[in-house]
Amino acid sequence: TMPSIFSYQSAEVDWCESNFVRSAVIAEYYNTDGTSLFSLLLLTPLNLLVLEEPPRAGGRTELCHLKVSLLLAGLFSVYFHMTLSYVGQLLDELSILWTLAVAYSFWYPQCYFPKCIKTRRHFFWLTGTTTVISTLMSFVKPTLNAYALNCIAFHLLYLTWRELKKCNDKRVHRMAAVMVMWWALAITSWISDRWLCWLWQAINFPYFHSFWHVLIAMSLLYCCPLVIYFDVSYEMPSFKPKLEYWPSDSWPVVVPYITLEEPHKQC
Repeated sequence: TMPSIFSYQSAEVDWCESNFVRSAVIAEYYNTDGTSLFSLLLLTPLNLLVLEEPPRAGGRTELCHLKVSLLLAGLFSVYFHMTLSYVGQLLDELSILWTLAVAYSFWYPQCYFPKCIKTRRHFFWLTGTTTVISTLMSFVKPTLNAYALNCIAFHLLYLTWRELKKCNDKRVHRMAAVMVMWWALAITSWISDRWLCWLWQAINFPYFHSFWHVLIAMSLLYCCPLVIYFDVSYEMPSFKPKLEYWPSDSWPVVVPYITLEEPHKQC
């Protein structure tokens, strides 16, 4: 009989970490408790704190949507690695897809819109239609979903490069470089866990997917304020965005955030 889609280990994907070694109810202990919860309970709230851009005319409900999407993605990741269920796998992957859709819909610069798209409203429809089609296609071959989602990062890196060419702020370039460094370490860990599992199991160290969770969360910690910086430059030209670091510039690992400087009014 076909196993229930909610059953433990019914997913088409199983990561390198051995299952049910440290717990009888948690399939992948380190991917669930060790790092997913670390990313969810520590780094995600920090991301939510830096996502506090002053409201534009008409409100900033998009920030609410993104915060909810980030929290759901973290929760679904925990559920997936705890159960390795088919439903958990799809919830984990589709929550990431829809989080990206929210980010693209609200923050994709209008200057990069396809020529056939004239307004942000039309772009919403394009993004929504593409996301719905991608969601339906994700059921066809779920094992390919993670690879497809990771490929979107290359488009985001390309957009970052395009924006950095217009920006002379060295602090912004530094933050982008740190973001790319964390992303490169993250994707290296992800690929290592997927393709070199035989090696890590041979040396009894199959934990690189757990590193992925922490490293990609660190990359997002720098990515979010970077997106806000460029968004303010486009949408709020009367303000000058300024990059700050908490708690101090001298710390090796910091939380970046954006402040706005309003230009002095001239009489």
